[in-house]
Amino acid sequence: MGAVMKKAIALTACALATLLVATAPGFSTKIYDASAKKWIEYDPKRAKSAARSPASDPRFARQVVDFRTAELPGTIIIDSEAKFLYLVLGDFKALRYGVGVGREGFGWSGVVEIGRTAEWPTWTPPKEMIERDPQAAKFANGMPGGPDNPLGARALYLYEGGRDTIYRIHGTNEPWSIGLNISSGCIRMKNEDIEDLYDRVEIGAKVIVIMQGPALIGS
Repeated sequence: MGAVMKKAIALTACALATLLVATAPGFSTKIYDASAKKWIEYDPKRAKSAARSPASDPRFARQVVDFRTAELPGTIIIDSEAKFLYLVLGDFKALRYGVGVGREGFGWSGVVEIGRTAEWPTWTPPKEMIERDPQAAKFANGMPGGPDNPLGARALYLYEGGRDTIYRIHGTNEPWSIGLNISSGCIRMKNEDIEDLYDRVEIGAKVIVIMQGPALIGS
């Protein structure tokens, strides 16, 4: 192109969320992140993953749905197979969010509770992750919260019997991963969704994680 694009294309709310530009020399390509309102480096591998991701499926958008359950309002039910998190509202309704869940070998099920919560949480990789991934070793003492932190904007820490399970429901800086089996066991949500959920739940709230079995009665 010979120079940085001098004019940005005006985008309406229903138009494209990102804009690619090329710079010279070297054609260093960047992409405009509309949600963060800033230019970021374009990652072809991530873009390829995003293209394959089901995250853009409207089913994974936050929405109120019909949902029959005997659980009390405020309970969280996670359907790992369908990649949905339900917050029970009562009157046979639930607020449904799309989630990313554990990849093969890292899925789990059970009944836990929210032991604590945090805004822009520090990420401390567990010992097992450090052993699997040397890149995680430099964050053994914790990675400060922020837009690059893999826990995203909020975290709900899941406890069992008063003890931390090491699993969390948290935001992500990889929104394209929603709808995929991709994590090491944690439940990940788009940052805007975990912020919404964070404001609705309480410490001690019951969390039910289902991997397989009879379909939940929801829509």
